[in-house]
Amino acid sequence: QVQLVESGGGLVQAGGSLKLSCAASGRTFSSYAMGWFRQAPGKEREFVATINWSGGSTSYADSVKGRFTISRDNPKNTVYLQLNSLKPEDTAVYYCAARGKFTTTYAYWGQGTQVTVSS
Repeated sequence: QVQLVESGGGLVQAGGSLKLSCAASGRTFSSYAMGWFRQAPGKEREFVATINWSGGSTSYADSVKGRFTISRDNPKNTVYLQLNSLKPEDTAVYYCAARGKFTTTYAYWGQGTQVTVSS
């Protein structure tokens, strides 16, 4: 079992930055690949970024590539999402999620943190 708690969301002007954190419980954090997803009002949840168990491999949605950076600190049981050059269309609830190393399904989800970008 993994429990995930996101933090760091808020209101920011277009062009600004935020850093989201996701703290995980348990002693097996490094066993999991981690992902960030987001859901805007009236839209389906979408993939944002993922990082493998060691932090050596990352992948991003085209819409955030070059602006967002995912990273992790395994001793601190934390995954981060640095959001730069924010746009109003980045406004959403951001969720972190965990999946086993050898699975494709994210089994554990946080409660989400709101990011609002004003124009």
